[in-house]
Amino acid sequence: MTSPGTNLPAAIVCAISFVVGLLTVAVFRYVSDQNAIRTAKDRLKAHLLALRLFQDQIPVVLRSYVRILLATGHYLRLALKPLLVVVVPLTFLIAEVDRFFGVMPVQAGHAFLVKAHADNRETLNKLNLQLPDGLVSTAPAVHVPSHREVVWRLVGEHAGDYSVQIKSSDEPGLNKSVVIGTGLSRLSPVRLKGQLWKRIFLSAEPPVPESCAIQSVEVLYPSREINFAGLTWNWIWLFLVVSLAAGFLFKSLLGIEI
Repeated sequence: MTSPGTNLPAAIVCAISFVVGLLTVAVFRYVSDQNAIRTAKDRLKAHLLALRLFQDQIPVVLRSYVRILLATGHYLRLALKPLLVVVVPLTFLIAEVDRFFGVMPVQAGHAFLVKAHADNRETLNKLNLQLPDGLVSTAPAVHVPSHREVVWRLVGEHAGDYSVQIKSSDEPGLNKSVVIGTGLSRLSPVRLKGQLWKRIFLSAEPPVPESCAIQSVEVLYPSREINFAGLTWNWIWLFLVVSLAAGFLFKSLLGIEI
């Protein structure tokens, strides 16, 4: 957890959220057909009003329900294109920001785990962890054959950027980055073989070579929690709340139909 007095992560997340809220409504404004959206919303309101005014007339009510469904579909079709334009880059932005705010470095002197997932059980007994100066092992490796995993418990003696190497007896070693310290760092919790989309969102390192007998190597970093407005937040919830609030604010100020 971040210390109670640390508010830099909250300030950065709020700033990013505020800018994203502004850019989102601005892009929506210039990509969408504002007149068509305004007309579609007016028609939908008219059908809802007719439903309330003529609720005792069954034929009118049924026609109103059909028109409401059609008007809703028309509105969603008009809104879909600008939403896609906004959502695609926003998804990749969230994946990148999560590398800084999703987890936090391990503090010096605190134990953490490194976990390797092998292709098969036979490989497990061949895996060895080689450590640089500044990282030490505090317990024997734990083998979990049912999950094809080996887990090591380590401690960082000093803050810094490190690289551990998992080496099999019959192939070159595989490196994995480890960050020890405090504050903000761009972290890569896992290094993966294949799984392109999973790598895009979870890893910031090159893929594990296909010839390697290891499927993945993971550093179990602690989750980052952000103190803001008297509450403890996961950054993504803070981002969503602030960006939505900023979006509605700019929507009203700029007179944009959404």
